[in-house]
Amino acid sequence: MARVLERRDDNWKKLQQYVLEERETIQLIGPGATPLYGARRESTWFPRDGRFVKSPLRINGVTIGEEDRRKAEETWLKLEDEREKRRAEREKGAKPGQDAASATPLTEEGVRQALEPGFISAAYFMRFKFDPGHYALAGRDQFEGRNVLKIEYYPSKLFDEGRTRPNKELRKRSEEIQTKMNKGALVTLWIDPAEHQILKYDFKNVDLDFLPGRWLVHLDGMNAAMEMGQPFPSVWLPRSLRIGVDLTLATGEIDGRYAVDYYDYKLATVATKVR
Repeated sequence: MARVLERRDDNWKKLQQYVLEERETIQLIGPGATPLYGARRESTWFPRDGRFVKSPLRINGVTIGEEDRRKAEETWLKLEDEREKRRAEREKGAKPGQDAASATPLTEEGVRQALEPGFISAAYFMRFKFDPGHYALAGRDQFEGRNVLKIEYYPSKLFDEGRTRPNKELRKRSEEIQTKMNKGALVTLWIDPAEHQILKYDFKNVDLDFLPGRWLVHLDGMNAAMEMGQPFPSVWLPRSLRIGVDLTLATGEIDGRYAVDYYDYKLATVATKVR
């Protein structure tokens, strides 16, 4: 598992010049299977100036105009800059308000981490922290014709925020919730032992009855699943992401579903003409 997690980011770093399409759907179903909200967005990802940019194409079937699309791209880049700054401050020890770039020397590996595509971050939104002794071999399985190992992970650090709250009571309460979230979580991973590659993971929160505010909202369950595909030889990249949340309010049960599909991966090509 240590080697698997070390190689987690190797794939997207192998190829820096490729494009792909993304289809994102959101559904909110109320009591009696009544649709409350739904949206469908289609986007494309492409490299520009050494970074992957998400560009919207259509929302609920309506094509986005060129001007609005450019504005959305710029907004996306700004959000990515803010995300990277927060990540650098958290992981590199920069103090709040300190320039993240000045916290550590600029290295090739640091640049590669900073340029991590947003769709990779989304697929690996659960950045499993290696926790020795909390993994168990559940058996052998098949994934698209491959012999894989089915690993169960019982986390103890998955929901560790990595920050300390100033208020003693809030800090104690936060630590209690984090501990119970970890105890109630189960992550199942399908691993290709030959390539040390995560091909699929499934996350479930088994018991959430300890969460506060149950008189208002009762969280019945939460699950997430991610699958990898092999769009290029020996290169595994995200194929789909599914997240489900089941809630109970005074008015009845509400089911939330979020899905993202990544498809049509292609190598980026540049054509030039000299006159």
